[in-house]
Amino acid sequence: MTALRQRKGSKGKEPPLGAEFQSQQSNCCTDHHPEKILHGDWSWGAIIWTSVGWSVSVGLGLLCCIYVATLHENDLWFSNIKEVEREISFRTECGLYYSYYKQMLQAPSIQEGLSDLIHDNLTESKRTINLLQRMNIYQEVFLSVLYRLLPIQLYLEPMYFYIYTVFSLQAVYVIALYLTAWLLSGSWLAGTLAAVWYILNRVDTTRVEFTISLRENWSLPFLALQVTAVTCYLRPQLTALQQKVMVWLMYVTTLCFCLTWQFNQFILLVQALIIYALDCVDFLTTTQVTTLYLVQVSSLLSVWLLQFCNSMILGSLVLSFIVAALFIKHCQSGLKTGSLLVRLGKLLLHSALVLLLTVTINYLAKKALQLRSDEHIFKFIKSKFALGPTRDFDANLYLCEEAFGLLPLDTLERLAGTLLLYPYILTLLLLSGVFALAALHNLSRPKGGSAEERKGAADGRVVALRPDVAYNLLHTLFYGLLAFSTMRMKYIWTGHMCAVAAYGVCGKELWTMLLNTLSCSSKVLLRLVRHAVPLLMIGCLYYKFWPKLMEELSELREFYDPDTVELMTWISTKTPKRAVFAGSMQLLAGIKLCTGRVLTNHPHYEDKDLRERTKQVYQVYARQSPEEVYDILRAVGADYVVLENSICYERRHRRGCRLRDLLDLANGHIMDGPGENDPDLVPASHPRFCEAVKTDTAAYSALFTRTFQNKTFHVYRVKKKRKKSATQ
Repeated sequence: MTALRQRKGSKGKEPPLGAEFQSQQSNCCTDHHPEKILHGDWSWGAIIWTSVGWSVSVGLGLLCCIYVATLHENDLWFSNIKEVEREISFRTECGLYYSYYKQMLQAPSIQEGLSDLIHDNLTESKRTINLLQRMNIYQEVFLSVLYRLLPIQLYLEPMYFYIYTVFSLQAVYVIALYLTAWLLSGSWLAGTLAAVWYILNRVDTTRVEFTISLRENWSLPFLALQVTAVTCYLRPQLTALQQKVMVWLMYVTTLCFCLTWQFNQFILLVQALIIYALDCVDFLTTTQVTTLYLVQVSSLLSVWLLQFCNSMILGSLVLSFIVAALFIKHCQSGLKTGSLLVRLGKLLLHSALVLLLTVTINYLAKKALQLRSDEHIFKFIKSKFALGPTRDFDANLYLCEEAFGLLPLDTLERLAGTLLLYPYILTLLLLSGVFALAALHNLSRPKGGSAEERKGAADGRVVALRPDVAYNLLHTLFYGLLAFSTMRMKYIWTGHMCAVAAYGVCGKELWTMLLNTLSCSSKVLLRLVRHAVPLLMIGCLYYKFWPKLMEELSELREFYDPDTVELMTWISTKTPKRAVFAGSMQLLAGIKLCTGRVLTNHPHYEDKDLRERTKQVYQVYARQSPEEVYDILRAVGADYVVLENSICYERRHRRGCRLRDLLDLANGHIMDGPGENDPDLVPASHPRFCEAVKTDTAAYSALFTRTFQNKTFHVYRVKKKRKKSATQ
């Protein structure tokens, strides 16, 4: 419980801080946790109430699933458009990932499909790569195998099987948040409120309806399930069997999370820091800390094996940190002894040693593995938080995207509009205060001496915070900071935010504090308020947002992108099947999905050689001579290059963030348009290639032949050999 409570043996002492919560322990029987029946309570009341709670969770999960599926259908008229239009709707990297599902289904057999993925020579020209090692596409493999084996081919198209599976994971996500709120508060009304908030704040909690194949849409439901399993594991009074079940659930959900998202190591690093912090201030036992760490390690190593010994996992910061934390913890046996000041000093030294050892292990691991695949992420972090501009192309490519900027303030306005932000902030402030007091008390009490002395110290403990509540508090704080620093990460935070706010509204602790402050505390009033307030809030939300939801669901749009459809149709019908295409990462992903042609580069950016190649291919939008561009394209084996007017004449980003500006800066050239330039930048000696090639002058026509154009795209065939006039 988050109650501040009095333990046995504290007679004669001053009343404990928060003594108003003492009655909560005796009221535990009135709560109906989802695992209550497992503790042996088989009364009809417990069975019925728990069954109703589980039924509501499933109902709300299905409601969310149907909601996002309907929005997707209404936005694109997905059921009525052509197959090529459906595939084009998988924008950017989504199209790349879905193409492997399509490729597996088109393979003569499962074995041949897997072999083609392991020895792929279509995704990167002139290279053979192991896609199962490089990318997180096991979910596409699994779904393709499942679709082949199930007798549903006559009733359900492959694309619908794929998108319905992703939408179904949203139901899993909602159920996981529901269970977390229920476990924390003891009332399934909290779960209901959390699920309702998640659905109403769809703009800030998920983007699944228009980015179906995005890795986070696969992984975040499993992360939410893992948090639920961790919350249950940290609850008191679990039997040994229940603890083992929870450990296995944590392992399976962590494994699924890690297997489906390439950024898993960074998310788990934050979670490892949470476990470390809770360990430092004595909220977790040594067994719990070790178990949680080992679950992370075993999951990562399992993914390492499944991804054919992917070196990025062994060289990850989270593995280095866990090894360092466990090693230093084992070596410093007297860490949790002494007075408050002594322990604080030991903690500072301990943390410094862990940090130093983490950096050392990670440096040595990357040197031994010759790992450079993730250095662009650290460049981005360094550039984002360091003072002064950077000219690194990869770092700027991230920094200039809105998704990697700071969290916009209008996000908080939307969250406040659904009544989510205010109870969340209040819950956060009160729990943080209790956490600070409990942490100080834990650090102040003696840990050394005889068993009798340690028992006496424990008996005198007056300030306590339930471990599962403490974990969820730090979880929402740490991931909240991550969300504020990088907007794309808000989807990890906002979902869990709904569960924490619902716990604050429906939990006993905050209401007990408020009622005692007003001097009107009683068991009946406490129970009445805990149930009446969430019901009142749900009623207000229904009254305010139900008409808006119905209006949103009644809005009908249609997919319309005739230029891209025309381009894909031309490529499919007028170019060789083994033709190699160069262009922007986003467009090439769609070309692979719609036409199956070979690519020079693609949006999965977690490879140093690919990043270098992408920067070279992008010189078609820089100020380079036709000869230099020709040599680059021939070096990567390109037969065709697709130029996009939306990039060549880009206006979406500000000056300094347009792709052509990033290339100019990286090449040391002055940028287009009015504005300041760094003094060391020089004018380019050649015009911008994507503009000049359209003039069809001799220097360009000798090397490139225009084969297709419309209002958006220009396609040029790269000639096999230079004409003599081009080299003179």
